[in-house]
Amino acid sequence: MNGRARLRLVLRGWIVHVKYLSSSGYFVVTSAFTPIVLATVTFYLFRSGDRPGGLAAAAIGAGMLNMWVTTLVGSGQVLTLLRTAGMLELLIIAPAPFPFVLAPMTLATATVGLYSMVGVLAWNWLLFDVPLRVVHPWLLAVAVPVTVLALGMLGVVLGSVFVRFRYANGLTNVLVYPVWLVSGLLVPTALLPAWIRPVSWLLPSTWGVRAIRESMLGGRPLVAIGACLVLAALYLGIGVVAVRRFELLARQRASLALS
Repeated sequence: MNGRARLRLVLRGWIVHVKYLSSSGYFVVTSAFTPIVLATVTFYLFRSGDRPGGLAAAAIGAGMLNMWVTTLVGSGQVLTLLRTAGMLELLIIAPAPFPFVLAPMTLATATVGLYSMVGVLAWNWLLFDVPLRVVHPWLLAVAVPVTVLALGMLGVVLGSVFVRFRYANGLTNVLVYPVWLVSGLLVPTALLPAWIRPVSWLLPSTWGVRAIRESMLGGRPLVAIGACLVLAALYLGIGVVAVRRFELLARQRASLALS
């Protein structure tokens, strides 16, 4: 497949999976009700602080938290459902390279996670009167899709692990809390031990929430946007190599269809 065919495959796959996830009761309920809980909890946790823009920053962090959860859980659930339905083997042996089949799925889960971001911000604005202003609207229009792209490419890496190991749900449960804590979504990374801060630099959620916050509340989001693009390219490369490696191992050990 040439580059144009691969791009068309990713685009069409992304559209199909966004439609599928948007019609899934699980993802709709998660995206509709979880943001309400997160928005309420973060408001009461942060309202006593005197930091300027603290409530708005916390709301954005809560929205990004749910985007991360949606991406993580979606990457595992999609492959689990495909394996259960007997479709995973067919997709693996299809002429199209499997990394470019997997990428639209993970991009779609990150895109659906945007529902949660919008839900958190809307709930805080409508119910708690949290002021939301956009200082750099054009940069925000760039920061949001770049964040989705970076999270989706990290999902490709995670999805490659899920291809190899059967217990994807258990792995997602392990990764949820450490990543959002290290990313500084609700707790500033400055409060974390110095040795763990470099880990946050490798997470797209760290730079994504920074890009969106600085686009909305003021700052210099171009650095964070650039970091998201670099991480997206890095994770795409790692994901392609990892998918092929784990796919080969699954073939050799006849474990692809195990659930």
